[in-house]
Amino acid sequence: MTNSGRNTRIGLLGFALLVLATASWAQQRPPIVEKLAKTYGLDSYGQIEAIRYTFNLDVPALKLKLAHSWEWEPKTGQVTFESKAKDGKPVKVTYKRSELSSQPDAVKNEVDPAFVNDNYWFIFPFHVYWDTGATVTDEGMQKLPMGTGSAEKVAVKYPSGGGYTPGDTWTLYVGKDGRVEAFRYDRGGAQKPSLVIASWTGYKMAGPLLVSTEHRGTADGAPLHLWFSNVAVKLAGSDKWMEAK
Repeated sequence: MTNSGRNTRIGLLGFALLVLATASWAQQRPPIVEKLAKTYGLDSYGQIEAIRYTFNLDVPALKLKLAHSWEWEPKTGQVTFESKAKDGKPVKVTYKRSELSSQPDAVKNEVDPAFVNDNYWFIFPFHVYWDTGATVTDEGMQKLPMGTGSAEKVAVKYPSGGGYTPGDTWTLYVGKDGRVEAFRYDRGGAQKPSLVIASWTGYKMAGPLLVSTEHRGTADGAPLHLWFSNVAVKLAGSDKWMEAK
């Protein structure tokens, strides 16, 4: 099994789960962390049995265009992935993240890193709350990194000692309504791109979950378009999907 564009995409976006074995609340985290997570549905997150979405990416400068469809059960850790291989043939894999060590190399080295990357884009405000080893700084009202206007600047810096991309800083620009308006990513290492800036628009509700479905911006100056489609959630006690709208 292969995943076309996986290495380029991971290198481009650099968004991956940091495995922080010694994470603690050593830092006094600012109130914006919990406020942000609650805005996106943290209080009702436990009601969600399954989430589905398709991660779409188009970076013309790199001739990169792909789509990954995911169905994820947060409580069980089960993930189903659908996409296309380099030869155009469909690929479908179902696995549990707790049993990743027993999976084929393609799942461990390609599919699961793609899941983490895409999931961070999808629900990053929750990861800010969950990733307690990251240092979060509320820098007050600042100009947006793209377009006009100002928002509350929240910098999330990961430690240099763990994860796929250690030392990275993700900066969110949060509006008065608690929603992220724009996003800046600064890489901690020498790998390119070193800077990604993108908007957060196209907001929809999938059950209790607030999702930004549209992101446009640049990666080291090259145009980037990333968006989510087919977004839906399934709540506990129901077998029906609630489409985002």
